[in-house]
Amino acid sequence: MADTAIREVTKGVWTFSRPFARFGLVPIGGRSTAIQLNDGGLWVLASTPLNEPTKAKLDELGPVKYIVSADAVHYLFLSEFKKAYPDAKLYAPKAAIERCNDKTLKFDGVWGGSDSDGKTFEFENEARNFIQHCYFSGFKNRDVAFFHADSKVMVEADLLFNLPATEQYSKSTSSGYVPSWGQINPWNWMHPKLVWQLGENKEEMKRDARTVAGWNFEKIIPCHGDVIENDGNKAWREAYKAFLD
Repeated sequence: MADTAIREVTKGVWTFSRPFARFGLVPIGGRSTAIQLNDGGLWVLASTPLNEPTKAKLDELGPVKYIVSADAVHYLFLSEFKKAYPDAKLYAPKAAIERCNDKTLKFDGVWGGSDSDGKTFEFENEARNFIQHCYFSGFKNRDVAFFHADSKVMVEADLLFNLPATEQYSKSTSSGYVPSWGQINPWNWMHPKLVWQLGENKEEMKRDARTVAGWNFEKIIPCHGDVIENDGNKAWREAYKAFLD
């Protein structure tokens, strides 16, 4: 598909951005992210279709070692990624696994399972390319935030939006903008209210929001909206100020 914008956000971190409208009406964009690991393999947050341009770039960059779902609703393309890369290890929140239609998928790591507390996942042990995770058990969509220490990049799905989705609609005939919803970003008054409402367990949200605020990231790569290129930690603190104050 020619509507996928592919770029290297920073050394070894690639994004695959394309149009996506929630409920077919609200243009929030979609994005997958690939991180090159120390051994040349790839860690992939798989949130968009594995179309021809996406697969060609992934195959060029290196073997896919890890396929990740970031929350309960970003599971639609796990099956096609796993079929294309059968040797890759698959990780997802329990809520995503329960919703996934392909019950033949075998998961190598689960967030939110009975034995998942404090568990270390294999991709965390990549020496120079250490990737941390924080599972938001109190968030409605059971999201996981990821921090790639080497590039100072944080990757997430629905924890933070940065709309309008300009890059994701850059190859589309649509502008990707709608009034009010089209302006949800960390500095808009609506975002802190939105995340507060989505926080089902306020104490767990405070704990996990503080964990992420303690990471030393400069960029945020969201699934929905433009990449935050600078002052990412400040943007996070602004969006989550209700949980951090």
